[in-house]
Amino acid sequence: MTGYGRTESQLRGRKLICDIRSLNSKSMDLSMRLMPELRTHEPEIRTLVTQRLERGKVDFVLMNDGMNETSSLNDVTPINWAAAKEYARQYREEFGEPVPAEVMAAILRFPDVLKCSDETSDLTDEEWQVVRAQVEQTLDAFVAFRTQEGAALQAMFTEKLDGIAALLAQVEPFEKGRVAKIKERLEQNLAQLSAQTQAETDRNRLEQEMIYYLEKLDITEEKVRLTNHIKYFRETMEEGSGAGVGKKLGFIAQEMGREINTLGSKSNQSEMQIIVVKMKDILEQIKEQVLNVL
Repeated sequence: MTGYGRTESQLRGRKLICDIRSLNSKSMDLSMRLMPELRTHEPEIRTLVTQRLERGKVDFVLMNDGMNETSSLNDVTPINWAAAKEYARQYREEFGEPVPAEVMAAILRFPDVLKCSDETSDLTDEEWQVVRAQVEQTLDAFVAFRTQEGAALQAMFTEKLDGIAALLAQVEPFEKGRVAKIKERLEQNLAQLSAQTQAETDRNRLEQEMIYYLEKLDITEEKVRLTNHIKYFRETMEEGSGAGVGKKLGFIAQEMGREINTLGSKSNQSEMQIIVVKMKDILEQIKEQVLNVL
């Protein structure tokens, strides 16, 4: 959901800059800074932005070059000096001392002290259409940036999924001799028992318990499910579009994590455990970047 878009145009003889930046967020968190002439159009601008961007921590700025949020299209904002002097007089009478600089600065920001000139008026319909078109162009640039970032993310996901699939294939050689080794170890442990104990042992029951134990260590189902999750993740990337794809990919990544964790709990060989740790590392990288998908 990270993105950036910026456009420039001319309005009333000055450069008008529209700037949009976005960071990751689970919902829409929009912060707007507009020049005073656009205050009446703020709801419409907010609607345009939220409909196109859907979610993210968005910082939207639409101002003239060199302006701040208290500036207008005019170079100078007239001050009501009569009101300012009256506030200063009341301060001196109340506290019996000259007005400090910081207090005077605060007085000069009072609404009835700062007054806009007649030239600082709302935009005409024609001017608003120019501004609206610029907002749309900036949103287009922003979405194009996101699209480019999305293509890079998809390439990264594909690489990481290939890595997990390759590691899963490395498990197979260890799996083939794994059951035989476990059975051999159990037989060796049994051989260490006393002759009387061995004679009293029910071989059929022992074989049943051994088979049950080995079945619990079998990882065939986990391998199949993890392979299917990897395939589903790829399909979702290729087919998915619009809001909700990121959440879906997040759910799939969680299920992949479940299967990898089960593989780790069932692996009783250090080589397999190393492979599982590598899988977890790659999956964490995927989960971090899934947050960037809408």
